[in-house]
Amino acid sequence: MLTVYLQIFNVSKRKVNRISVKRKISCIGFKAMRVGKYILLLMFIEFGCVSKTESNRSAPSAKFDQYFVQGEQRYLKNCSNCHQKNGTGLGLIYPPLKGSDYLLKNRNEVICLIRNGKSGELTVNGKSFNKEMPPMPLLSDLEIAEIATYIYNSWGHDEGLIEVADVSSVLAKCDSLP
Repeated sequence: MLTVYLQIFNVSKRKVNRISVKRKISCIGFKAMRVGKYILLLMFIEFGCVSKTESNRSAPSAKFDQYFVQGEQRYLKNCSNCHQKNGTGLGLIYPPLKGSDYLLKNRNEVICLIRNGKSGELTVNGKSFNKEMPPMPLLSDLEIAEIATYIYNSWGHDEGLIEVADVSSVLAKCDSLP
C-alpha cells in the first residue's frame, strides 16, 4: 500500500488555493478532473495492487478527506504552536505526536486532553513532560473529531476516521478516565 497525496486546487476568482489530502492507494494510476470550481489532481505509482480483502482498512471516504483537511487546519490553528507543524513537539517542553507511544495507547485520553487540557506529568516515549496543556472548551465535538482524525492519520499513524459520535461518547465520560 502506498501513501500518496491528493491535491485539490480551488480555482475561483483568479485565485488558486491548494489543499493536500493524504490517501492510501492500492493500484497504479493517474487522475485529473475538474469538478465545478475545483481541479482534482491525483498521481501515484505502485508496484502491484492490493485487493480489498488484503487491505485491513477500506479506502478513505469523502468524509475522511473532509475531516482530515479540516483537522489539519484546526491543528495548525490550535495545536501546532506547541506540538509543532510536523508533530515533533518542542524539546522536553511539549511532547511529540509523531511517533508517540502515548498517542497510540490512549486514544480516549487524548480526545479528553484536547477538550479539557492537562496539568501534571505525562510520559511520552519514555520522556517526562510537565508543561500544562490548556483546555480548548470552545471546540465542538466535530472539531475535536477532525483534529483527532488528522493527528491519528499523520506522521506515520494510520487509524482511519475518528467519528464525531465516538468523540461525543468519549467526551461524555472524560471524568471517569485516568
